[in-house]
Amino acid sequence: MHAQFDFTVDGLPVQVHSFLSQGFAYSNDNNYLTMQTSKGSFAMTDVGVNVSAQLTDRLRVGAQVYDRDIGQLGKWHPTLDWAFVDYKFADWFGVRAGKVKTVLGLYNDTQDMEALHTWALLPQSTYPLDMRATNIAHTGGDVYGNISLHKAGSLAYTAYAGLRSFDPWGGYYYFSLASGFNIEKISGHTEGFDIRWNTPISGLTAGTSFVNSTINRSGQWISGPFLGYSYSITNHPERTVAAYLELVRGNWHFAGEFRNWNVLNEISSTILGTFPYQDGDQESYVSGAYRVSKHIELGTYYSHYHVDSPTAGDPNSSHINDNAATVRFDLMSHWDLKIEEHFIRGYGNSYSAHGFYATQNPEGYKPNTDLLVVRTGWSF
Repeated sequence: MHAQFDFTVDGLPVQVHSFLSQGFAYSNDNNYLTMQTSKGSFAMTDVGVNVSAQLTDRLRVGAQVYDRDIGQLGKWHPTLDWAFVDYKFADWFGVRAGKVKTVLGLYNDTQDMEALHTWALLPQSTYPLDMRATNIAHTGGDVYGNISLHKAGSLAYTAYAGLRSFDPWGGYYYFSLASGFNIEKISGHTEGFDIRWNTPISGLTAGTSFVNSTINRSGQWISGPFLGYSYSITNHPERTVAAYLELVRGNWHFAGEFRNWNVLNEISSTILGTFPYQDGDQESYVSGAYRVSKHIELGTYYSHYHVDSPTAGDPNSSHINDNAATVRFDLMSHWDLKIEEHFIRGYGNSYSAHGFYATQNPEGYKPNTDLLVVRTGWSF
C-alpha cells in the first residue's frame, strides 16, 4: 500500500503507515471477549501507527505503537508493538533484532494487519484476541532467509530466541484476576523456528512451527479460600507444535492450521506446598473464502479449541467450537466493512483465556453463543 505520508531524513526516505478499526458485537447470552456483548457493545476499537526506513540496500529499521480498547482489554494504554533493526546479507540469510514479531503459523506475524484478512475476527482457537500481546512478539533476535529449491519451489525459514512479552491490560492478566489470583511478577523466554515451503504447485504453501517457552509468575490470591496467601507458578517447558496449509488459486483462498500446546507447571504456595501440574490443548481451524468481485468477498471457517483438562462434570468446558460466516465489503482502497456471524458451542475451562470470562458472566455460562460482529477498518 502507498504510505500515508513519507519524508526524508538526510536524504533517506521514511514511510509512515497507520490503521484504525471499530467494531460492534452482539450476542444472545454469554458475554464475549470481556465486552458486554449480550447488550450490544461498541467497545471494540484498535489503532496503530508505524514508521519504517530503508537505511541502505540491506539495512532496514521500523517500529509500531499500538493501542486498543476492547471491553476490559487494553483500556487505552499504548504499547510498543514491535521495533526492530533488520540486516539482510543475502536472500538466504538475514538477521533481525529488537522487539520482533514472532513467526508462528500462517498469520501470527500479520494478525495486526486487519486489511489483509477476510475475517472480522481471526479464528479464535488459534489467534485469540485476548492473548494477542503475549503471542505477537518477542524481545531478542531472529535469523531468516529464503532458499531456492529450483523446480521444487522455495523454502523460507525463521529461527528466533528472546524474552516473552506480557501486557498488564491483556487477557493473560485478566483471566488470572478473574480466577482469583493476581500477577505481581512475570517473566519468561521463548525460542523456536518456522519453516515454510512455497511448493511448485501455484499458490500452495505448507509449513510447520515449533515454540519452546517458559513463564515464571508469582502473586497472591485475592479472593476465595486462600485469600492473602502467596503463590508461584513455573512453566517448564511450554511447547507448541504447529502445521499449516494455504492455497490461493484465482478468486479462492483456502487455509488450515493445527497446533498442539503442552505445558508442565510447577505450582508452589505457602499453604499448599509444591506440586506438578500438566496441561495442554489443541487448536485448529479450516477456512475458505471466495472473491466475488473487486468489492465483495465471502468466507467461512470452522474453529476448534480443545481443552485437555476440562472442569469435572461440565462437558461444555472441554471445547470451544466456532462456525463463522463473513461478508467483506471493500468500500474503497483503504476502507473495508466486515459483517460476521458466529455460532459458538462450548466455552472452555476457567483457565482457557479464549474469550469467556466469569467476571462478565457471573450467573454462569450458557452452552451456546450466537455472536454478530460488524467491524470496519481503515488502513493507510
